[in-house]
Amino acid sequence: MAKPTGFLEYQRQELALRPVQERIKDWQEIKLPGAGQQDALKKQAARCMNCGVPFCHSGISEGRNFIGCPLQNLMPEFNDFVYQGLDAFAYARLSLTNNFPEFTSHVCPALCEGACCASVYTDPVTIKNIEQYIIETAFAKGLVKPRLPEKRTGKKVAVIGSGPSGLACADQLNLAGHLVTVYERADRPGGLLMYGIPNMKLDKDLVYRRVELLQAAGIKFQLNCEIGQQMAADTLLKEYDAVVLCTGSTVPRDLQLPGRELKGIYFAKEYLEQATRKLLNGKAASLEAKKEAAGQNAAPSDQKQLNPQTAFPDALDAQGKDVIVIGGGDTGTDCVATAIRQGCRSVRQLEIMPCLPASRTETDPWPLFPRIFKTDYGQEEAFALYQKDPREFCVNSQAFLGRNGQLEQLRYVQIKWEAKNGRRVPVEIPGTTKEVPCQLVLLALGFTGSENRLLNEFKLTRSKFGTIAADENSYAASIPGIFAAGDARRGQSLVVWAIKEGRCAAAAVDKYLSTVQ
Repeated sequence: MAKPTGFLEYQRQELALRPVQERIKDWQEIKLPGAGQQDALKKQAARCMNCGVPFCHSGISEGRNFIGCPLQNLMPEFNDFVYQGLDAFAYARLSLTNNFPEFTSHVCPALCEGACCASVYTDPVTIKNIEQYIIETAFAKGLVKPRLPEKRTGKKVAVIGSGPSGLACADQLNLAGHLVTVYERADRPGGLLMYGIPNMKLDKDLVYRRVELLQAAGIKFQLNCEIGQQMAADTLLKEYDAVVLCTGSTVPRDLQLPGRELKGIYFAKEYLEQATRKLLNGKAASLEAKKEAAGQNAAPSDQKQLNPQTAFPDALDAQGKDVIVIGGGDTGTDCVATAIRQGCRSVRQLEIMPCLPASRTETDPWPLFPRIFKTDYGQEEAFALYQKDPREFCVNSQAFLGRNGQLEQLRYVQIKWEAKNGRRVPVEIPGTTKEVPCQLVLLALGFTGSENRLLNEFKLTRSKFGTIAADENSYAASIPGIFAAGDARRGQSLVVWAIKEGRCAAAAVDKYLSTVQ
């Protein structure tokens, strides 16, 4: 146990974010680095009680409810090591269960903290900040090295998709000795980590850093390669002993309203990808120019390697526009923050659901992950810039309005939720209809499942949720030798669940390969 009275002596103190007025001017990390803040983090680690029955690492999923970390990270153990100043031991414990702490410590909502026993009496331990400190300190001290297998089995596995589930699956299979190739249809590796999360929330250098480690361990990456386009599924099945589909849940939920055909309405996925691509292409071009100026042989820039199918119209830029984000969650917040950095004139975020309560209710008891009202970084930035919260709750969009094919306004109405036939239904409030100006609307309404093309290419069975049908335990799809993991199997979820799925699928594939001659 770190310190028996730690949670009584020290108050919870999270690592600070960069000042709002500073960070909205660039695309750099909003977080101040955890490495180098050992004394502060030791005090926070001292608050861990090493409970007799720790719920923080229980990793239970009950429908929409979560209890603790899906990866079963050993929080009490690595907290104790941080408190004692044993950084190498802390990293060893953390890396036992988590392939990519640098990702989860930035983008995970910290399910572990929601189940922390300290929160019953006071505030939970800052586990997420401690995790970030451990991994960044490990990198700084040279402790993070390629995970090389003791021997090779000769078995070949193709992993389709380089998001968190695909990378975790590839890492585990490679460590087991199999020859792994990751196929990614985009021009850069990382999937959701690269193009679904903006740079200020997850710096892409962290993604590149990890991919380079995976390559050094023997994993091969094939970019700009879409199965069914650049390579046929039959060819893949002939060349590999097993195939794992980690392609995500990538079909965005649409909002079919009058005026949907107007220009200026885009899915959040498209918008965030375009913003990140523009940033990275600019950085790549700048680096190439510097090399040329120095007389060095510049490698072809990312811009030159760009697949024409990934080009986006200039209309996706929010500069000088009134922006409306329809939908909440992390993606909605990321859209708000991105629009601000692009110089939008105004930004609103509309949610059909009511505002969550400020504290737990009887239907949301500990140790469930608390469903309470929170202000994330994007809303904080909008408030500082426009002196009001961008969010409006209990709002139902009615129509997109415009002229000459261009979006100009959104009509929406306030609603209230009422019980009817045993369920809650939205009811419009008379006299509350509004028409507000907007030249850019971003739909952040979640995803409905896997794309048809890949399922048809492999002739796979689809689940009732629109995902790839795969066994709960073996992760096996409907065709022998094909497996599915992550959002492609589970449906839209968190990065931490994707890593968990990738690890479990790798174990199932390894078991399957032991039976294949």
